[in-house]
Amino acid sequence: MPGTLTLDAVSVLLVWTAISVYAFAFIAYAVDLSRRGALSAEAQDAALRERELVSVAAGGQAAAAPSSSGRDANTRLRAQEREAEAAFQARPGDRPRMLWARIGTSLTVLGLLFHIAGDVTRGIAAGRVPWSNMYEFALTGTMLIVAVYLVSLLRYDLRFLGSFITGLVVLLLGGAALGFYVEISPLMDPLKSIWLVIHVFVASLATAIFALAFGLSVLQLMQARRERKTAALVDASSEAVAAAKTGPRFLRTLPGSDALESIAYRFAIIGFIFWTFTLIAGSIWANDAWGRYWGFDTKEVWTFVIWVLYAGYIHARATRGWRGSRSAWLSIIGFSAVMFNFTIVNMFFKGLHAYSGLS
Repeated sequence: MPGTLTLDAVSVLLVWTAISVYAFAFIAYAVDLSRRGALSAEAQDAALRERELVSVAAGGQAAAAPSSSGRDANTRLRAQEREAEAAFQARPGDRPRMLWARIGTSLTVLGLLFHIAGDVTRGIAAGRVPWSNMYEFALTGTMLIVAVYLVSLLRYDLRFLGSFITGLVVLLLGGAALGFYVEISPLMDPLKSIWLVIHVFVASLATAIFALAFGLSVLQLMQARRERKTAALVDASSEAVAAAKTGPRFLRTLPGSDALESIAYRFAIIGFIFWTFTLIAGSIWANDAWGRYWGFDTKEVWTFVIWVLYAGYIHARATRGWRGSRSAWLSIIGFSAVMFNFTIVNMFFKGLHAYSGLS
């Protein structure tokens, strides 16, 4: 009937609702980071005031040894860092009750429910799994990014990553809805296989896990830079002064760069396992569809390039001691290759894997 919404139109409406909710979650998480910075600033200001009072009491000259007040101020700042480390691995019920972080998480869960509904209705309307073209792959892939993030909160307090995750999903999902959306069409013959269900879903799951490792690696670089600047400025009695001059203040309420690197590495290993299965499953599917396991198709080559990048990252960190910034940059380069494979390769390189759905 004229004016009646189709199931696919309902899916699009649900997707845009999810994008809107994720945008509000991003704002809530951003406010949370701002509040973290404000609390850190209050602690630093208190430490600086105490140090100034001690300096005045000493006639304006710095004492040769750290004063008890200076030591107390520095001790409070270090205790704040230790609390951040403890909260990072605390059980959900034992974590700090940060209002805006809780609001952001609640909105993210709500957005995920709309997102799942949009994905499922697209699949029902198509009569198949909803990941056979770029729009549907982005729809399912971003859904898994949010799902993996929320499941990870059961083990680690990654709410400080919430603004990054929700912002990334808003950009990717919104861009896909605007630029990659296509009407539902029948599957090409090579896609009529059980491997469509297995291979593409596992690839989407690996991408979601790599996205979390990417976000943690970006924060690791920021935190490491702050720590280096603090170490360069600090002296026996002026840790509070150094803390006030070294980058965004919310970073002081987050785990240290070593802890961020460690959890990013764990996510990368899990994602690498799924990507390895993706590579193997793709070869088996290629043999079923085209009679050969490997043909140096552009998509096949880039899937292997991504595997090599993450294999190199894991190997270099485990056996060559590539830690710190070098490790983080390998993680970032790996995820950049994943995004290149999904966008540029699908859109501009011709080959047997021409399933973008775009004209």
